[in-house]
Amino acid sequence: MMVGKRHPASNRQAGPAEVPLYGFQPPVGTPFGLEVSTVQDFFAEHDDWPWNPAHPGRATFHYLIAVTEGELLHDVDHLTRTVVPGQWLWVRPGHTQCWHPPGAARGPFILFEPDVLTPATARLLAPLTAHEAPAVLSPHPDEAAWLHQTALQLLAEHRALGRRPLDVHHALRRSLLEALLLRLANTPGATPTGAATAGTGHSDTYGRFADTLELHFRELHRAADYAELLGCSVRTLSRAARYATGSGVRDLIDERRLLEARRLLGRAQWDARSVAAHLGFTDRANFGRFFRDRTGITPAAYAARSATTGP
Repeated sequence: MMVGKRHPASNRQAGPAEVPLYGFQPPVGTPFGLEVSTVQDFFAEHDDWPWNPAHPGRATFHYLIAVTEGELLHDVDHLTRTVVPGQWLWVRPGHTQCWHPPGAARGPFILFEPDVLTPATARLLAPLTAHEAPAVLSPHPDEAAWLHQTALQLLAEHRALGRRPLDVHHALRRSLLEALLLRLANTPGATPTGAATAGTGHSDTYGRFADTLELHFRELHRAADYAELLGCSVRTLSRAARYATGSGVRDLIDERRLLEARRLLGRAQWDARSVAAHLGFTDRANFGRFFRDRTGITPAAYAARSATTGP
């Protein structure tokens, strides 16, 4: 399983601000950015990790888990999600996540890189793959059986490596994955309110920006940095952001940093100095001004309020 202990972190840092970023590293012989297993196999192969002790981390790929038995607890962006039979957990690239001790949860476990999808399918799925889409999906009961069977077919094909030509094997896996995701995309409540759905150049650029922002909001804070990574001009990126959200690129970057600050000061109970370092501020004073200007209170006051009222 590619999320095992041998899975390297690419941005290790010292101290309490460490939230490692994991890249996709499947077992030797697993082709094309897609791995399929089961929750029970994952738990069996990792009897003392990553839940003992539990450590938060982020990944550059998608985690998709269908719970068919038992109950799965999983932290996504510092909130504990409870996933029961019939529901799906979707952890997207850049989400901070943390595993809970293994329980009786059972079901298919699918991991895939964003570029395993064809461009046309990726555009159709943009609202569902967006960072702000719900972490827990509840398909209509009429859809549940079909989704479960398709996931099992995908698992069977994944395990059939070597039985047919490699390009055919991968085409079948990708087709099954895309069919599964497209059907899941029609789950009530799966698409966040206000998500861009037009499939235009604007929404495609914004979607790529949103994914890139989730991976780099800690260290990159200028629109020009993201335009360079995306291979477009700042003007093009700005137009795409305003078309999709009504906000400018810098505002979106600041909003993402502020959201992370609130999560860390609140539920995670980090101190202001650690949050400042984690989010790339030059010092605690700069972070304090940033936070106060946008919330009206200091980081310390917010942390104290969260301790008494909850996040």
